[in-house]
Amino acid sequence: MTRRSLAVAAVAAATALVALAGCTSTAPPPPGAQGSGGPIQVRAGDTSCEVSATEAPAGNVTFSVQNTGTKVTEFYLLGTGDRILGEVENVGPGLARQLIVEVPQGGQYTTACKPGMVGDGIRGPFTVTGNVAGSTEGDALLAGAVTGYKRYTTSQIEALVTRTQEFTDAVKRGDVPAAQALFPVARTYWERVEPVAESFGDLDPKIDGRDDGEPGVEFTGYHRLERDLWVTGLQPDSNAMADRLMADIRDLQARTAGIELTPLQLANGAKELLDEVATGKITGEEDRYSHTDLWDFRANVDGSQAAISALRPVLDQRDPALGPLLDQRFRDVDVLLENYRQGDGFVLYTQLTPDDTRRMTEAIDALGEPVSQVAAVVSA
Repeated sequence: MTRRSLAVAAVAAATALVALAGCTSTAPPPPGAQGSGGPIQVRAGDTSCEVSATEAPAGNVTFSVQNTGTKVTEFYLLGTGDRILGEVENVGPGLARQLIVEVPQGGQYTTACKPGMVGDGIRGPFTVTGNVAGSTEGDALLAGAVTGYKRYTTSQIEALVTRTQEFTDAVKRGDVPAAQALFPVARTYWERVEPVAESFGDLDPKIDGRDDGEPGVEFTGYHRLERDLWVTGLQPDSNAMADRLMADIRDLQARTAGIELTPLQLANGAKELLDEVATGKITGEEDRYSHTDLWDFRANVDGSQAAISALRPVLDQRDPALGPLLDQRFRDVDVLLENYRQGDGFVLYTQLTPDDTRRMTEAIDALGEPVSQVAAVVSA
């Protein structure tokens, strides 16, 4: 994914906030803020980002995002250093999406609409007043969900480092067939934890940017090497690009070691991964040179399911009907993807028919609907 210089990314990242069940703010809601009138309304146009309130008390902050423009848009709440605290993407013209973000600490934040899903977005200041306890404090199920998911992301990033090292080593010794075979394997681990990885806005464009990415951003990372391997042939600077990618991956590992996640970040991240499938993998946009998009598709779904699995005890307690429905929809996607299995991987995107992509779109849409309900259940 990528194309995000906005803070790209998402895990919506870490460190911030999302969802708080039963917290009480130390400050009263200001006039017109969420606490006194429901969700904060966001009207996202092609050249405007109108936010109905620019201040809210600490705790759960809910935004209702309406796309009033003609371009697909995204909306973000950003913290210090453009860390993504919460986001909704792929909001089509005329559509609306809700974003619930847990913000337990008062301070200065930033809202941003991103029409066309490019650039830094149309930004505005946002103030959170007071402080509250985090949602995991005093709730063993929520705390266990975050701990379990953190173990998952740690293991995936460890594998990402190992597999990317194998990939870059193959590039540097000029072994094109080996590097081509290792490319989708290494990316599998990136795609599984993409929301967490993308929360670091400066790293994501370096690691996962494409050659039609943000203006003025150098084309580096996985997709630069993908182009070298499948289109142009290895270039005089391919080895240097491989070293840079490896350095950025190790930087990611170091940063995520101390990351603090919230239950709502898990819930929002699960939906973001499915949005990634819909906007990049099903369209063939992501791996446009290697056409290994179905590897990424599988990995995004894996990552979404891991987040939901971590939250499953919470869902079973608060909405017993939702978990079994999610199980069935994930199984439907699994069964569909197995039709395109080839050896240890998948067929190339260029081998898919319009009927294939239609079935994939329908399956992801059907799964995305119940996954989009998880944040509200977690924050209840």
